[in-house]
Amino acid sequence: MTAAKKIAILGASGYTGAELIRLIATHPAMEIVALTADRKAGQEVAAVFAHLRHLDLPTLCRIEDVDFSAVDLAFCAMPHGVTHGLAKTLPETVKLVDLSADFRLRDGAAYRHWYGRPHSAMDIQPTVAFGLPEHYRAEIAGARITANTGCYVATSLLALIPPLKAGVLAPDPIVIDAKSGASGAGRGLQEGMLFAEVNEGFSAYGVAHHRHMGELDQELSLAAGQPVVASFTPHLVPMNRGMMATIYARAEADAVHRALLEAYRDEPFVQVLALGETPATRHVRGSNQCHIGVVADRQDGRVILVSVLDNLVKGASGQAVQIANIMLGLDETSGLMLAPVFP
Repeated sequence: MTAAKKIAILGASGYTGAELIRLIATHPAMEIVALTADRKAGQEVAAVFAHLRHLDLPTLCRIEDVDFSAVDLAFCAMPHGVTHGLAKTLPETVKLVDLSADFRLRDGAAYRHWYGRPHSAMDIQPTVAFGLPEHYRAEIAGARITANTGCYVATSLLALIPPLKAGVLAPDPIVIDAKSGASGAGRGLQEGMLFAEVNEGFSAYGVAHHRHMGELDQELSLAAGQPVVASFTPHLVPMNRGMMATIYARAEADAVHRALLEAYRDEPFVQVLALGETPATRHVRGSNQCHIGVVADRQDGRVILVSVLDNLVKGASGQAVQIANIMLGLDETSGLMLAPVFP
Protein backbone atom coordinates (compact mmCIF):
# COMPACT_ATOMS: atom_id res chain seq x y z
CA MET A 1 0.00 0.00 0.00
CA THR A 2 1.13 3.56 -0.74
CA ALA A 3 2.07 5.50 2.38
CA ALA A 4 -0.47 8.07 3.52
CA LYS A 5 0.27 11.69 2.62
CA LYS A 6 1.38 13.73 5.64
CA ILE A 7 -0.91 16.70 6.27
CA ALA A 8 -0.56 19.87 8.35
CA ILE A 9 -3.53 22.11 9.13
CA LEU A 10 -2.44 25.65 9.94
CA GLY A 11 -5.10 27.55 11.83
CA ALA A 12 -6.90 24.47 13.07
CA SER A 13 -9.04 26.10 15.78
CA GLY A 14 -11.61 27.76 13.50
CA TYR A 15 -14.68 26.35 11.77
CA THR A 16 -12.82 25.52 8.56
CA GLY A 17 -10.04 23.91 10.60
CA ALA A 18 -12.55 21.72 12.41
CA GLU A 19 -14.10 20.68 9.09
CA LEU A 20 -10.69 19.82 7.67
CA ILE A 21 -9.98 17.62 10.69
CA ARG A 22 -13.40 15.95 10.39
CA LEU A 23 -12.92 15.16 6.70
CA ILE A 24 -9.26 14.13 6.80
CA ALA A 25 -9.61 11.97 9.92
CA THR A 26 -11.29 9.25 7.84
CA HIS A 27 -9.48 9.98 4.56
CA PRO A 28 -7.98 6.72 3.24
CA ALA A 29 -4.78 8.34 1.96
CA MET A 30 -4.07 11.24 4.32
CA GLU A 31 -2.67 11.44 7.85
CA ILE A 32 -2.73 14.57 10.00
CA VAL A 33 0.76 15.09 11.46
CA ALA A 34 0.53 18.72 12.62
CA LEU A 35 -2.21 21.06 13.83
CA THR A 36 -1.44 24.69 14.63
CA ALA A 37 -3.39 27.28 16.59
CA ASP A 38 -1.05 29.84 18.12
CA ARG A 39 -3.39 31.10 20.86
CA LYS A 40 -4.32 27.54 21.81
CA ALA A 41 -0.87 25.99 21.42
CA GLY A 42 -0.27 23.18 23.89
CA GLN A 43 -3.94 22.22 24.12
CA GLU A 44 -5.44 18.97 22.94
CA VAL A 45 -7.94 19.20 20.09
CA ALA A 46 -10.64 17.78 22.38
CA ALA A 47 -10.35 20.88 24.56
CA VAL A 48 -11.20 23.08 21.57
CA PHE A 49 -13.60 20.79 19.70
CA ALA A 50 -15.34 18.30 21.97
CA HIS A 51 -17.01 16.64 18.99
CA LEU A 52 -13.56 15.46 17.83
CA ARG A 53 -12.47 13.94 21.15
CA HIS A 54 -12.72 10.38 19.81
CA LEU A 55 -9.90 11.01 17.32
CA ASP A 56 -6.20 10.44 17.93
CA LEU A 57 -4.78 13.79 16.85
CA PRO A 58 -1.56 15.79 17.39
CA THR A 59 -1.52 18.40 20.12
CA LEU A 60 -2.06 21.94 18.87
CA CYS A 61 1.18 23.84 18.39
CA ARG A 62 2.64 27.03 16.90
CA ILE A 63 3.53 27.19 13.21
CA GLU A 64 7.22 27.65 13.99
CA ASP A 65 7.20 24.33 15.88
CA VAL A 66 6.04 22.30 12.87
CA ASP A 67 8.62 20.07 11.18
CA PHE A 68 7.69 20.78 7.57
CA SER A 69 10.29 18.32 6.30
CA ALA A 70 7.76 15.64 7.31
CA VAL A 71 4.78 17.33 5.59
CA ASP A 72 3.54 16.68 2.06
CA LEU A 73 0.75 19.26 2.01
CA ALA A 74 -0.43 22.03 4.30
CA PHE A 75 -3.85 23.60 4.49
CA CYS A 76 -3.67 27.25 5.54
CA ALA A 77 -6.87 28.35 7.31
CA MET A 78 -5.38 31.57 8.62
CA PRO A 79 -6.68 35.17 8.42
CA HIS A 80 -6.17 37.19 5.25
CA GLY A 81 -2.64 38.56 4.93
CA VAL A 82 -0.79 35.67 6.53
CA THR A 83 -0.20 33.32 3.61
CA HIS A 84 1.80 35.79 1.51
CA GLY A 85 4.69 35.53 3.96
CA LEU A 86 4.13 31.88 4.83
CA ALA A 87 4.28 30.78 1.19
CA LYS A 88 7.81 32.22 0.93
CA THR A 89 9.10 30.36 3.97
CA LEU A 90 7.65 26.89 3.42
CA PRO A 91 9.99 24.32 1.85
CA GLU A 92 9.47 23.84 -1.89
CA THR A 93 8.57 20.22 -1.14
CA VAL A 94 5.40 21.25 0.71
CA LYS A 95 2.27 21.83 -1.34
CA LEU A 96 -0.15 24.44 -0.02
CA VAL A 97 -3.92 24.88 -0.19
CA ASP A 98 -4.80 28.36 1.02
CA LEU A 99 -8.30 28.94 2.37
CA SER A 100 -7.76 32.67 2.82
CA ALA A 101 -8.13 35.28 0.07
CA ASP A 102 -4.40 36.00 -0.22
CA PHE A 103 -3.89 34.42 -3.65
CA ARG A 104 -7.40 34.47 -5.15
CA LEU A 105 -6.97 37.72 -7.09
CA ARG A 106 -4.47 37.70 -9.93
CA ASP A 107 -4.14 41.47 -10.07
CA GLY A 108 -2.23 43.27 -7.31
CA ALA A 109 -4.25 46.48 -7.69
CA ALA A 110 -7.49 44.55 -7.35
CA TYR A 111 -6.17 42.89 -4.18
CA ARG A 112 -5.30 46.27 -2.69
CA HIS A 113 -8.74 47.63 -3.61
CA TRP A 114 -10.71 44.80 -2.02
CA TYR A 115 -8.49 43.98 0.97
CA GLY A 116 -7.03 47.38 1.80
CA ARG A 117 -3.40 46.26 1.83
CA PRO A 118 -0.70 45.68 -0.79
CA HIS A 119 -0.20 42.23 -2.26
CA SER A 120 3.21 41.25 -0.89
CA ALA A 121 3.76 38.08 -2.95
CA MET A 122 3.14 39.09 -6.55
CA ASP A 123 6.29 37.19 -7.52
CA ILE A 124 4.48 34.00 -6.49
CA GLN A 125 0.97 34.89 -7.66
CA PRO A 126 1.37 33.85 -11.35
CA THR A 127 2.19 30.29 -10.29
CA VAL A 128 -0.90 29.90 -8.06
CA ALA A 129 -3.91 27.94 -9.32
CA PHE A 130 -7.45 29.20 -8.76
CA GLY A 131 -9.22 26.65 -6.58
CA LEU A 132 -12.41 25.77 -8.43
CA PRO A 133 -11.68 22.14 -9.39
CA GLU A 134 -14.51 21.72 -11.87
CA HIS A 135 -13.03 24.48 -14.05
CA TYR A 136 -9.31 24.58 -13.14
CA ARG A 137 -8.49 20.91 -12.63
CA ALA A 138 -5.44 20.82 -14.90
CA GLU A 139 -3.91 23.96 -13.38
CA ILE A 140 -4.50 22.63 -9.85
CA ALA A 141 -2.86 19.29 -10.69
CA GLY A 142 0.38 21.02 -11.63
CA ALA A 143 0.43 23.69 -8.92
CA ARG A 144 2.39 23.89 -5.67
CA ILE A 145 -0.05 26.48 -4.28
CA THR A 146 -3.79 26.65 -4.90
CA ALA A 147 -6.09 29.41 -3.67
CA ASN A 148 -9.39 27.96 -2.50
CA THR A 149 -12.30 30.11 -3.69
CA GLY A 150 -14.58 32.10 -1.41
CA CYS A 151 -17.79 30.30 -0.46
CA TYR A 152 -20.12 32.81 -2.16
CA VAL A 153 -17.84 32.68 -5.18
CA ALA A 154 -17.99 28.90 -5.53
CA THR A 155 -21.78 28.93 -5.18
CA SER A 156 -22.17 31.57 -7.88
CA LEU A 157 -19.44 30.53 -10.33
CA LEU A 158 -20.51 26.91 -10.52
CA ALA A 159 -23.88 28.11 -11.81
CA LEU A 160 -22.63 30.89 -14.08
CA ILE A 161 -19.38 29.80 -15.73
CA PRO A 162 -20.82 27.12 -18.06
CA PRO A 163 -23.59 29.26 -19.64
CA LEU A 164 -21.25 32.27 -19.92
CA LYS A 165 -18.58 30.17 -21.64
CA ALA A 166 -21.21 28.70 -23.96
CA GLY A 167 -22.40 32.18 -24.86
CA VAL A 168 -26.00 31.43 -23.92
CA LEU A 169 -26.23 33.83 -20.95
CA ALA A 170 -25.88 37.59 -21.35
CA PRO A 171 -22.97 39.07 -19.34
CA ASP A 172 -25.11 42.04 -18.34
CA PRO A 173 -27.15 42.31 -16.24
CA ILE A 174 -26.31 39.54 -13.77
CA VAL A 175 -27.82 39.88 -10.30
CA ILE A 176 -26.64 37.55 -7.51
CA ASP A 177 -28.82 37.54 -4.38
CA ALA A 178 -26.88 35.36 -1.92
CA LYS A 179 -27.50 34.04 1.60
CA SER A 180 -25.18 32.40 4.12
CA GLY A 181 -25.42 30.69 7.48
CA ALA A 182 -23.69 32.35 10.43
CA SER A 183 -20.64 30.06 10.34
CA GLY A 184 -19.52 31.92 7.22
CA ALA A 185 -18.31 34.76 9.46
CA GLY A 186 -15.82 32.48 11.23
CA ARG A 187 -15.46 31.49 14.88
CA GLY A 188 -13.96 34.68 16.26
CA LEU A 189 -15.97 36.68 18.78
CA GLN A 190 -18.00 39.40 17.06
CA GLU A 191 -20.81 41.37 18.62
CA GLY A 192 -22.89 41.23 15.46
CA MET A 193 -22.69 37.42 15.44
CA LEU A 194 -24.02 36.87 18.96
CA PHE A 195 -27.11 34.65 19.13
CA ALA A 196 -29.38 37.51 20.17
CA GLU A 197 -28.07 39.64 17.30
CA VAL A 198 -28.51 36.98 14.61
CA ASN A 199 -31.50 34.90 15.69
CA GLU A 200 -34.94 35.77 14.35
CA GLY A 201 -33.45 38.16 11.84
CA PHE A 202 -32.43 38.36 8.19
CA SER A 203 -30.06 41.05 7.01
CA ALA A 204 -27.96 42.21 4.07
CA TYR A 205 -24.32 43.14 4.64
CA GLY A 206 -21.31 44.21 2.59
CA VAL A 207 -23.76 45.87 0.21
CA ALA A 208 -22.03 47.13 -2.96
CA HIS A 209 -18.56 46.40 -1.53
CA HIS A 210 -18.22 42.79 -0.39
CA ARG A 211 -14.72 41.38 -0.83
CA HIS A 212 -15.91 38.46 -2.93
CA MET A 213 -16.88 40.88 -5.68
CA GLY A 214 -13.25 40.97 -6.79
CA GLU A 215 -13.23 37.23 -7.41
CA LEU A 216 -16.59 37.35 -9.16
CA ASP A 217 -15.45 40.16 -11.49
CA GLN A 218 -12.25 38.26 -12.29
CA GLU A 219 -13.75 34.85 -13.01
CA LEU A 220 -16.99 35.94 -14.68
CA SER A 221 -15.00 38.18 -17.03
CA LEU A 222 -12.69 35.28 -17.92
CA ALA A 223 -15.64 33.01 -18.59
CA ALA A 224 -17.45 35.57 -20.76
CA GLY A 225 -14.34 36.77 -22.57
CA GLN A 226 -15.22 40.37 -21.78
CA PRO A 227 -15.56 42.56 -18.68
CA VAL A 228 -18.42 41.48 -16.41
CA VAL A 229 -19.51 43.32 -13.28
CA ALA A 230 -22.33 41.46 -11.53
CA SER A 231 -24.58 42.98 -8.89
CA PHE A 232 -23.93 40.95 -5.74
CA THR A 233 -25.58 41.27 -2.33
CA PRO A 234 -24.89 38.80 0.51
CA HIS A 235 -27.32 38.18 3.37
CA LEU A 236 -26.96 36.58 6.78
CA VAL A 237 -29.52 33.88 7.58
CA PRO A 238 -30.03 32.61 11.17
CA MET A 239 -28.80 29.06 10.55
CA ASN A 240 -25.42 27.47 11.25
CA ARG A 241 -24.55 26.19 7.79
CA GLY A 242 -25.67 26.57 4.25
CA MET A 243 -25.43 28.94 1.34
CA MET A 244 -27.75 29.84 -1.50
CA ALA A 245 -27.26 32.09 -4.52
CA THR A 246 -30.37 33.10 -6.42
CA ILE A 247 -29.18 34.52 -9.74
CA TYR A 248 -31.16 36.59 -12.26
CA ALA A 249 -29.94 36.99 -15.84
CA ARG A 250 -30.97 37.31 -19.48
CA ALA A 251 -30.97 33.92 -21.19
CA GLU A 252 -33.23 31.15 -22.41
CA ALA A 253 -33.64 28.66 -19.58
CA ASP A 254 -33.44 25.61 -21.88
CA ALA A 255 -30.06 26.72 -23.25
CA VAL A 256 -28.66 27.45 -19.78
CA HIS A 257 -29.85 24.10 -18.51
CA ARG A 258 -28.22 22.28 -21.43
CA ALA A 259 -24.94 24.10 -20.86
CA LEU A 260 -24.92 23.10 -17.18
CA LEU A 261 -25.80 19.49 -17.93
CA GLU A 262 -23.00 19.27 -20.47
CA ALA A 263 -20.43 20.91 -18.17
CA TYR A 264 -21.21 18.78 -15.12
CA ARG A 265 -22.24 15.49 -16.71
CA ASP A 266 -19.28 13.64 -15.20
CA GLU A 267 -18.68 15.79 -12.13
CA PRO A 268 -19.19 13.92 -8.83
CA PHE A 269 -19.88 16.99 -6.69
CA VAL A 270 -22.23 19.08 -8.85
CA GLN A 271 -25.81 18.00 -9.45
CA VAL A 272 -27.94 19.81 -12.03
CA LEU A 273 -31.61 19.41 -11.22
CA ALA A 274 -34.40 18.88 -13.72
CA LEU A 275 -35.44 22.06 -15.52
CA GLY A 276 -37.87 23.98 -13.31
CA GLU A 277 -36.78 22.27 -10.06
CA THR A 278 -35.05 24.28 -7.31
CA PRO A 279 -32.68 23.01 -4.57
CA ALA A 280 -32.64 23.63 -0.82
CA THR A 281 -29.67 24.10 1.52
CA ARG A 282 -30.84 21.22 3.72
CA HIS A 283 -30.26 18.83 0.78
CA VAL A 284 -26.50 19.47 0.79
CA ARG A 285 -25.83 20.05 4.49
CA GLY A 286 -22.60 18.40 5.66
CA SER A 287 -21.66 17.27 2.14
CA ASN A 288 -19.31 18.36 -0.63
CA GLN A 289 -22.23 18.67 -3.04
CA CYS A 290 -23.49 21.67 -4.99
CA HIS A 291 -27.04 21.51 -6.37
CA ILE A 292 -28.10 23.86 -9.18
CA GLY A 293 -31.62 24.58 -10.39
CA VAL A 294 -32.71 26.46 -13.52
CA VAL A 295 -36.13 28.09 -13.89
CA ALA A 296 -37.55 30.10 -16.78
CA ASP A 297 -38.68 33.51 -15.56
CA ARG A 298 -42.20 34.75 -16.38
CA GLN A 299 -40.85 36.94 -19.17
CA ASP A 300 -39.23 35.27 -22.17
CA GLY A 301 -35.49 35.66 -22.32
CA ARG A 302 -34.93 35.78 -18.56
CA VAL A 303 -33.73 32.97 -16.33
CA ILE A 304 -33.40 32.32 -12.60
CA LEU A 305 -30.64 30.03 -11.33
CA VAL A 306 -30.56 28.73 -7.76
CA SER A 307 -27.29 27.26 -6.48
CA VAL A 308 -26.80 25.77 -3.00
CA LEU A 309 -23.91 24.24 -1.06
CA ASP A 310 -22.65 23.85 2.49
CA ASN A 311 -20.44 26.90 3.06
CA LEU A 312 -18.08 24.94 5.34
CA VAL A 313 -17.69 21.94 3.04
CA LYS A 314 -17.97 22.57 -0.72
CA GLY A 315 -17.66 26.28 0.07
CA ALA A 316 -14.44 25.85 2.07
CA SER A 317 -12.88 22.74 3.66
CA GLY A 318 -14.46 20.06 1.47
CA GLN A 319 -13.39 21.85 -1.68
CA ALA A 320 -9.93 22.30 -0.13
CA VAL A 321 -9.67 18.51 0.38
CA GLN A 322 -10.90 17.99 -3.20
CA ILE A 323 -8.11 20.32 -4.36
CA ALA A 324 -5.54 18.53 -2.19
CA ASN A 325 -6.56 15.19 -3.68
CA ILE A 326 -5.84 16.56 -7.15
CA MET A 327 -2.54 18.16 -6.15
CA LEU A 328 -1.35 14.94 -4.50
CA GLY A 329 -2.40 12.69 -7.38
CA LEU A 330 -5.11 10.96 -5.36
CA ASP A 331 -8.64 10.04 -6.37
CA GLU A 332 -10.44 13.38 -6.38
CA THR A 333 -13.40 11.97 -4.44
CA SER A 334 -11.32 10.37 -1.66
CA GLY A 335 -12.74 11.14 1.77
CA LEU A 336 -15.53 13.26 0.28
CA MET A 337 -18.34 10.96 -0.82
CA LEU A 338 -20.25 11.53 2.41
CA ALA A 339 -24.00 11.88 2.12
CA PRO A 340 -25.71 15.09 3.27
CA VAL A 341 -27.00 15.18 6.86
CA PHE A 342 -30.81 15.02 6.88
CA PRO A 343 -33.01 16.21 8.47
